[in-house]
Amino acid sequence: MLEEEYETRRVLPRHLRPPAPPEPEFSFTIRDATPRDLPDVREIYNYYVTNSVVTFDEDTMTLREWRSKFAYLAKLKMPFLVAVSPSNQVLGYALVTPWKQKKAYRYTVENSIYLRPAAAGKGLGRALLAELLDRSKQAGLKEVLAVIADKGAEPSIRLHESFGFKEIGRMGRVGFKFDRWLGTVMLQKSLK
Repeated sequence: MLEEEYETRRVLPRHLRPPAPPEPEFSFTIRDATPRDLPDVREIYNYYVTNSVVTFDEDTMTLREWRSKFAYLAKLKMPFLVAVSPSNQVLGYALVTPWKQKKAYRYTVENSIYLRPAAAGKGLGRALLAELLDRSKQAGLKEVLAVIADKGAEPSIRLHESFGFKEIGRMGRVGFKFDRWLGTVMLQKSLK
């Protein structure tokens, strides 16, 4: 009996263990968002609403609000993209929205990119931003703005700068979330 217990508890030394199976390769495709993607988009966005300051929204968005936003952007022919895994799970999304409602701003948009936390740090944000900029240019848009929180979003600032976005201003203490004041960094890129 003691011998059996010993055998079940025995652990091989690291050098004698079989190699761990390789981690599956991270792969994805980027495509236009569809209404079926909106529950996943909502889940991704609402994670950041409740857990971070990268968005100044304090209330989660409903599926109805996402459907309305989707229809509005489709009517304006604005790019709204999703990155999906081989099993068709939405890993992240990217979109642009009009900067302001006045007609003179019609060629200027603000971009947004959000990833599932498990998909961060794997090049997905870079791929989404590249495709979003290409699609925005194809749509005839001329200027893209990024308004990014001044705390907790440093990787997003670096990502945008790597695509040629230039800082054009900062606003301090314009948002109040999680019992603290937050500012924004504004970056801009011209699409030539």
